[in-house]
Amino acid sequence: MVLDSPHSGTHYPGDFGHACPLEVLRTAEDTHVEKLYDFAPSLGAAWIEALFPRSYLDANRDLTEIDPEMLAQPWPGAVEAGSKVRLGKGLIWRVTDEGVPIYSRQLSVAEVQRRVDECWHPYHRAVAAAIAAAHDRHGYSVHINCHSMPAVSSAFSTDFPGLVHADFVVGDRDGTTAAASLSQGLCELLRGMGHDVAYNHPYKGVELVRRYGQPAQKRHSIQLEINRRLYMDESTFLTHQGIEPLKQSLVQVVQWLCSDDVRRLATA
Repeated sequence: MVLDSPHSGTHYPGDFGHACPLEVLRTAEDTHVEKLYDFAPSLGAAWIEALFPRSYLDANRDLTEIDPEMLAQPWPGAVEAGSKVRLGKGLIWRVTDEGVPIYSRQLSVAEVQRRVDECWHPYHRAVAAAIAAAHDRHGYSVHINCHSMPAVSSAFSTDFPGLVHADFVVGDRDGTTAAASLSQGLCELLRGMGHDVAYNHPYKGVELVRRYGQPAQKRHSIQLEINRRLYMDESTFLTHQGIEPLKQSLVQVVQWLCSDDVRRLATA
């Protein structure tokens, strides 16, 4: 078992140079996700979390997802302007989920490259190493990419603004990053606990599951989104009484993912 949280970081670097207030930037965080899974290492799971905020650099993006208009000089590498870049949410975010501009300046190529070197590469090395170690030891690996989502989709968060989210969204990029039987089993487990669960809508999974999910090689990666209303007040960022029962649900999830039933699904 490997779990990672690329978006819960709250250490805002001094060289960020953002123009919008910190409380606005904080809405981009997958707030408290690291607290939701703080039990995972005690169950034998590897845990990796980003300490830097996703608005500074989004570790769940490919290095080609660059918006050239944000830069003062031409980007020296390849550029792929996919849907996340069009929403202003590429490797370096241009706007918040509500469309508030993050910068009042263009960024230099050098500062973006520094963020890549100091944040993106170390994070991905850590995730890749943990998955490789699990696979080498057991002959298979199960990787959960841990996220949270607002109760209602914001204007620039997805291609479905205003969508009321389920309690959980399980994503495996339409069965390409994990065995569909494993993903569906996770959906059924959560539904059996009384949760509303969506599968691959509106979140299918992005770079971290795309890059490391190789089910044909018994390397399974699933993105798991949790509705923030289950455990926190989105206006104050404070947790509420729902966090403890939610954590108990997640304990059951991790225990199941470590079980012989999942081993059979993951190695079939």
